[in-house]
Amino acid sequence: MVSLFLSNEELGKKDDDHKPTKLPPIRAPQWNAARVPPRKTLKRLAIALAVAVFLYIFIKNIPNDLPIRDRRRPVYYTGQSDEGDLAAVPKHKPQAAKPNPHSPGGPKGGSGGSAAAERVPPSSGYNGAVRLPHLAVSLQAIYGTRGSWNANKNVMFAASSLKSAAALLPMACQMGTELRSYVHFALMGGSEISLDDLRTANGIDDSCEVIFHDARPDHPAASTDRRLGYSAERALYHINTYMHPQAVFADGSRTEDYFFLDALRSAAPPLQLSLIELPEGAPSRLGWMTKLDSASLAAWNKVSIDILIHAPPGGSGSLIRLLKSLSAADFTACAIPHLTIELPHKLDPPTAQFLETFRWPPADAYNPTHVQQLTLRHRIPRTSLTEEESSVRFLESFWPADPRHSHILVLSPQAELSPRFFHYLKYSVLEYLHSSAAVLQEWDSRLMGISLDLPSTLLDASEPFKAPSLRKNADPRSRPAGRLATEPSPFLWQAPNSNAVLYMGQKWIELHGLVSKVLELQHTTSQQLSPFFSKKLVSKRYPSWLEHALRLSRARGYWTLYPSQRTASNLAAVHIDLYRAPEEYAQEEEQQVARDISPAAVAEMALAAKSPPLLDSLPAGGNLMSFDDMPLLLWDGRSAVKLQDLDAEAADYAAEFRRAVGGCEALGPDELVPRRGSVRDLFCSREN
Repeated sequence: MVSLFLSNEELGKKDDDHKPTKLPPIRAPQWNAARVPPRKTLKRLAIALAVAVFLYIFIKNIPNDLPIRDRRRPVYYTGQSDEGDLAAVPKHKPQAAKPNPHSPGGPKGGSGGSAAAERVPPSSGYNGAVRLPHLAVSLQAIYGTRGSWNANKNVMFAASSLKSAAALLPMACQMGTELRSYVHFALMGGSEISLDDLRTANGIDDSCEVIFHDARPDHPAASTDRRLGYSAERALYHINTYMHPQAVFADGSRTEDYFFLDALRSAAPPLQLSLIELPEGAPSRLGWMTKLDSASLAAWNKVSIDILIHAPPGGSGSLIRLLKSLSAADFTACAIPHLTIELPHKLDPPTAQFLETFRWPPADAYNPTHVQQLTLRHRIPRTSLTEEESSVRFLESFWPADPRHSHILVLSPQAELSPRFFHYLKYSVLEYLHSSAAVLQEWDSRLMGISLDLPSTLLDASEPFKAPSLRKNADPRSRPAGRLATEPSPFLWQAPNSNAVLYMGQKWIELHGLVSKVLELQHTTSQQLSPFFSKKLVSKRYPSWLEHALRLSRARGYWTLYPSQRTASNLAAVHIDLYRAPEEYAQEEEQQVARDISPAAVAEMALAAKSPPLLDSLPAGGNLMSFDDMPLLLWDGRSAVKLQDLDAEAADYAAEFRRAVGGCEALGPDELVPRRGSVRDLFCSREN
């Protein structure tokens, strides 16, 4: 470094010529000349000055077009790669902020950046980094809803368009007042309206029990559609992290912004969210959805229902009427069920002509994939079916891929359905199989089917059937004001049905197994079957497989849910004016039924002239009654005072069935407990 500061080569030369000559000492002078600063100090000062000038120029020209980074809130960049796609987002999961028990439920003001952020003029096509300035505050305030748990009571409505928000808020308010779930509403998109103004404009007050979240990015009005869609995906990601909503409702009509719906559809599957897109007019048509809890709504997209129709020979008129009523049904916000029609060998010309133009799903149903879900099966044998062949052909027509969520709706050709029938079925399935109360009380272990109609007679057709009245000790909420205790109510009956009934997937598997074992015994044993087994309790007006369904119901203590008389008249009707007996009993039964037909009976089976909204036809103000509050009937129509009465009857019947049919003579009392999901314990003569 010394040589660096030496510019004169003479300074470093050691030469005797430059040394002064020795002189005699003289007296030193009294004054000293001023000292010249060393050259090293001057050069150091020059370098320091140059560095200071450089720093000044750098600070003067530093970029200032980026907003101040707030480390409390997420910031994402929408930079594009060479291919034009959005830049990859870090995959790490953000750490939840410590909740503040005194935090408000959400911000009061509108959206927009912080005061220090850059001011972006509206409609400038802003595509900068995405910030969610208000979302963290409201998400931290909901710690009491157990949003960190995967299973909780949170459901969320989300909207981007203000028109969609106006359509969803009444449903969110109604669901909140039911107090079965924590209802949230997230506003996304590019509007700059404040949440207070949004609530005021839509008549939402504190009584609605809705928690609001401002999930809009900074500069919403100036942002591009792509930025808004990306911000919706990121908002949904953070909402799922801190809330874990069991279901997300969105407006699926054309009113909603397309980029918002695309963002929800792409983000929901990876997050395993149940996305429910509501059509136009949902509050009036799907008001029953607000009665469900979060556990039921979580299974909305999992439930699958198939429809099975067995057409008898010569029954073209009744089959065409049934198919027309199916085409007129309302499948709003529900997956269109697959339809299977079993045709006899001899097909009537009117039926063939109608099926040529019949389309399923209906033309006006929402079917974006345009997939046909109709299966026609035409039988080959010319001869009439026997009881055994009819039961086998019927049970082989369907198999549930997922026993918990796959179910089958069995329809008689004599049935006619109302436009609201499918809403009732899905409402009942979600409430009685997937709600928190159903899971806690294991209602699915008892429920064999859900009927749409009321039978006119007992199973043996020996006498008319009269529906029971509401139980005296029922929950008062099950009896709305103005209703009498003697008015017919929904009830549970051990007797199954074949006119219009939805069978649960697990019970269908058990019925399949029972028929398989029974037929095996019939073909392998050389002894005559027990009179207990051969005795027929179900009238020949019904198909032969219903006898096996009754045996299973009696052995297991299962029941079928039947609607009240008022509800049934708005769901389905079974016409006997064009009655056709099951093929296996056609020759001996049709004449008897024809003699029983009267004008009064025909009028009684007619559907209501105008189908009201579903909630208006239900007896408990739209709320489905608990099984504990419903009357319970044994298979022969006798009333069971307690559930123990049904269990005692089932235990006795199962023990008798094992001894008489299954060869289980040596079973002890501890072995009489039925195996859930199987009928192997009923048969001991063969390997299980």
